Amino acid sequence: MTRSTRGRIIDESLRLFAERGYAATSVAEIEAAAGLSPGAGGLYRHFKSKYEVLAAALNEHAARTRTQIAESLSRLDDLAGADLETRLAHLCRAGLAKVREENELTRVFFRDLSQFPELVAVVREGLLQPMLDAIVTWFRAQPEYIGADADWSGVSAVLGGAVVHFRLFQEIVGESPGHTEKEQFVAAWVRLAAGLLPSPLPATR
Repeated sequence: MTRSTRGRIIDESLRLFAERGYAATSVAEIEAAAGLSPGAGGLYRHFKSKYEVLAAALNEHAARTRTQIAESLSRLDDLAGADLETRLAHLCRAGLAKVREENELTRVFFRDLSQFPELVAVVREGLLQPMLDAIVTWFRAQPEYIGADADWSGVSAVLGGAVVHFRLFQEIVGESPGHTEKEQFVAAWVRLAAGLLPSPLPATR
Protein backbone atom coordinates (compact mmCIF):
# COMPACT_ATOMS: atom_id res chain seq x y z
CA MET A 1 0.00 0.00 0.00
CA THR A 2 1.35 3.44 -0.97
CA ARG A 3 2.12 5.68 1.97
CA SER A 4 0.41 9.03 2.18
CA THR A 5 2.46 12.23 1.94
CA ARG A 6 2.28 12.51 5.73
CA GLY A 7 3.51 8.94 6.08
CA ARG A 8 6.39 9.53 3.68
CA ILE A 9 7.44 12.59 5.67
CA ILE A 10 7.46 10.52 8.86
CA ASP A 11 9.42 7.66 7.28
CA GLU A 12 12.01 9.83 5.57
CA SER A 13 12.48 12.13 8.55
CA LEU A 14 13.24 9.21 10.84
CA ARG A 15 15.69 7.80 8.31
CA LEU A 16 17.46 11.15 8.00
CA PHE A 17 17.46 11.74 11.76
CA ALA A 18 19.05 8.29 12.19
CA GLU A 19 21.69 8.94 9.53
CA ARG A 20 22.56 12.57 10.25
CA GLY A 21 21.07 13.52 13.58
CA TYR A 22 18.02 15.62 14.38
CA ALA A 23 19.81 18.98 14.51
CA ALA A 24 21.75 18.35 11.29
CA THR A 25 18.64 17.51 9.26
CA SER A 26 16.78 20.42 7.68
CA VAL A 27 13.10 20.66 6.83
CA ALA A 28 14.06 21.14 3.18
CA GLU A 29 16.01 17.85 3.23
CA ILE A 30 13.01 16.02 4.68
CA GLU A 31 10.76 17.53 2.02
CA ALA A 32 13.12 16.46 -0.77
CA ALA A 33 13.42 12.92 0.58
CA ALA A 34 9.61 12.68 0.86
CA GLY A 35 9.16 13.71 -2.78
CA LEU A 36 8.14 17.30 -2.08
CA SER A 37 9.69 20.49 -3.44
CA PRO A 38 12.49 21.32 -1.00
CA GLY A 39 12.02 24.62 0.76
CA ALA A 40 8.49 25.14 -0.58
CA GLY A 41 6.82 24.49 2.77
CA GLY A 42 5.11 21.24 1.88
CA LEU A 43 6.01 19.72 5.26
CA TYR A 44 4.13 22.48 7.06
CA ARG A 45 0.89 21.43 5.42
CA HIS A 46 1.05 18.32 7.61
CA PHE A 47 3.16 19.32 10.62
CA LYS A 48 3.81 22.54 12.51
CA SER A 49 7.53 21.89 12.96
CA LYS A 50 10.38 19.44 12.60
CA TYR A 51 9.87 18.52 16.26
CA GLU A 52 6.25 17.60 15.55
CA VAL A 53 7.44 15.26 12.78
CA LEU A 54 9.79 13.52 15.22
CA ALA A 55 7.05 13.21 17.85
CA ALA A 56 4.64 11.82 15.24
CA ALA A 57 7.21 9.23 14.14
CA LEU A 58 7.73 8.01 17.70
CA ASN A 59 4.01 7.88 18.44
CA GLU A 60 3.35 6.00 15.19
CA HIS A 61 6.00 3.42 16.10
CA ALA A 62 4.50 3.08 19.58
CA ALA A 63 1.03 2.47 18.17
CA ARG A 64 2.42 -0.07 15.70
CA THR A 65 4.26 -1.82 18.52
CA ARG A 66 1.03 -2.37 20.44
CA THR A 67 -0.53 -3.99 17.36
CA GLN A 68 2.56 -6.12 16.68
CA ILE A 69 2.71 -7.37 20.26
CA ALA A 70 -0.94 -8.44 20.15
CA GLU A 71 -0.32 -10.22 16.84
CA SER A 72 2.84 -11.93 18.15
CA LEU A 73 1.05 -13.19 21.26
CA SER A 74 -1.76 -14.46 19.05
CA ARG A 75 0.71 -16.36 16.87
CA LEU A 76 2.30 -17.81 19.99
CA ASP A 77 -1.15 -18.97 21.10
CA ASP A 78 -1.42 -20.77 17.77
CA LEU A 79 1.74 -22.70 18.77
CA ALA A 80 0.16 -23.93 21.99
CA GLY A 81 0.50 -27.54 20.83
CA ALA A 82 4.23 -27.21 20.16
CA ASP A 83 6.84 -28.14 22.74
CA LEU A 84 8.00 -25.44 25.14
CA GLU A 85 11.44 -25.00 23.59
CA THR A 86 9.86 -24.27 20.20
CA ARG A 87 7.55 -21.69 21.76
CA LEU A 88 10.42 -20.06 23.66
CA ALA A 89 12.53 -19.86 20.52
CA HIS A 90 9.65 -18.22 18.66
CA LEU A 91 9.27 -15.65 21.45
CA CYS A 92 12.99 -14.85 21.37
CA ARG A 93 13.13 -14.51 17.59
CA ALA A 94 10.07 -12.25 17.60
CA GLY A 95 11.83 -9.97 20.08
CA LEU A 96 15.03 -9.90 18.02
CA ALA A 97 13.06 -9.07 14.88
CA LYS A 98 11.23 -6.22 16.63
CA VAL A 99 14.43 -4.65 17.97
CA ARG A 100 16.04 -4.93 14.55
CA GLU A 101 13.02 -3.30 12.92
CA GLU A 102 13.46 -0.30 15.21
CA ASN A 103 17.15 0.29 14.38
CA GLU A 104 16.54 3.81 13.02
CA LEU A 105 14.51 4.79 16.05
CA THR A 106 17.23 3.33 18.29
CA ARG A 107 19.89 5.55 16.70
CA VAL A 108 17.71 8.61 17.16
CA PHE A 109 16.98 7.61 20.74
CA PHE A 110 20.63 7.45 21.79
CA ARG A 111 21.82 10.41 19.73
CA ASP A 112 19.06 12.97 20.12
CA LEU A 113 16.30 12.20 22.59
CA SER A 114 18.09 13.25 25.77
CA GLN A 115 17.02 16.81 24.89
CA PHE A 116 13.37 15.71 24.67
CA PRO A 117 12.47 13.88 27.91
CA GLU A 118 8.81 13.79 26.93
CA LEU A 119 9.75 11.77 23.83
CA VAL A 120 11.96 9.45 25.89
CA ALA A 121 8.78 8.70 27.84
CA VAL A 122 6.98 7.83 24.58
CA VAL A 123 9.69 5.30 23.72
CA ARG A 124 9.78 3.90 27.24
CA GLU A 125 6.02 3.58 27.70
CA GLY A 126 5.08 2.92 24.09
CA LEU A 127 7.79 0.53 22.93
CA LEU A 128 10.13 -0.77 25.63
CA GLN A 129 7.74 -1.40 28.51
CA PRO A 130 5.06 -3.08 26.35
CA MET A 131 7.70 -5.54 25.09
CA LEU A 132 8.69 -6.40 28.66
CA ASP A 133 5.05 -6.62 29.75
CA ALA A 134 4.37 -9.02 26.87
CA ILE A 135 7.11 -11.36 28.15
CA VAL A 136 5.51 -11.36 31.60
CA THR A 137 2.07 -12.03 30.09
CA TRP A 138 3.39 -14.90 27.99
CA PHE A 139 5.28 -16.71 30.75
CA ARG A 140 2.38 -16.46 33.16
CA ALA A 141 0.10 -18.04 30.54
CA GLN A 142 2.26 -21.12 29.93
CA PRO A 143 1.10 -24.25 31.78
CA GLU A 144 4.68 -25.49 32.21
CA TYR A 145 5.53 -22.50 34.41
CA ILE A 146 2.60 -22.88 36.79
CA GLY A 147 4.13 -23.23 40.22
CA ALA A 148 7.44 -21.72 39.19
CA ASP A 149 9.00 -19.59 41.92
CA ALA A 150 9.85 -16.65 39.67
CA ASP A 151 9.65 -12.88 39.76
CA TRP A 152 8.29 -12.50 36.24
CA SER A 153 8.93 -8.76 36.07
CA GLY A 154 12.55 -9.39 36.96
CA VAL A 155 12.74 -12.29 34.51
CA SER A 156 11.35 -10.11 31.72
CA ALA A 157 13.95 -7.43 32.49
CA VAL A 158 16.76 -10.00 32.21
CA LEU A 159 15.50 -11.96 29.20
CA GLY A 160 14.05 -8.94 27.39
CA GLY A 161 17.16 -6.93 28.19
CA ALA A 162 19.33 -9.66 26.69
CA VAL A 163 17.37 -9.51 23.43
CA VAL A 164 17.69 -5.71 23.25
CA HIS A 165 21.40 -5.84 24.12
CA PHE A 166 22.16 -8.45 21.45
CA ARG A 167 20.74 -6.25 18.69
CA LEU A 168 22.11 -2.98 20.10
CA PHE A 169 25.59 -4.47 20.36
CA GLN A 170 25.38 -5.48 16.70
CA GLU A 171 24.21 -1.99 15.74
CA ILE A 172 26.84 -0.11 17.75
CA VAL A 173 29.87 -2.40 17.49
CA GLY A 174 29.17 -3.96 14.11
CA GLU A 175 29.24 -7.57 15.25
CA SER A 176 27.42 -9.82 17.71
CA PRO A 177 28.51 -9.90 21.37
CA GLY A 178 31.15 -12.59 21.82
CA HIS A 179 30.93 -13.32 18.06
CA THR A 180 27.75 -15.24 18.89
CA GLU A 181 25.54 -16.17 15.96
CA LYS A 182 21.83 -15.42 16.19
CA GLU A 183 20.83 -19.09 16.55
CA GLN A 184 23.46 -19.61 19.25
CA PHE A 185 21.93 -16.71 21.14
CA VAL A 186 18.40 -18.08 20.70
CA ALA A 187 19.48 -21.54 21.93
CA ALA A 188 21.18 -20.06 25.02
CA TRP A 189 18.16 -17.83 25.70
CA VAL A 190 15.83 -20.84 25.52
CA ARG A 191 18.01 -22.83 27.92
CA LEU A 192 18.02 -19.98 30.44
CA ALA A 193 14.25 -19.61 30.19
CA ALA A 194 13.74 -23.37 30.52
CA GLY A 195 15.81 -23.23 33.71
CA LEU A 196 12.94 -21.36 35.38
CA LEU A 197 10.66 -24.39 35.18
CA PRO A 198 9.49 -25.84 38.49
CA SER A 199 10.72 -29.21 37.16
CA PRO A 200 13.18 -29.79 34.31
CA LEU A 201 12.09 -30.56 30.78
CA PRO A 202 12.39 -34.24 29.85
CA ALA A 203 15.54 -35.02 27.92
CA THR A 204 15.10 -35.09 24.16
CA ARG A 205 16.61 -37.86 22.09
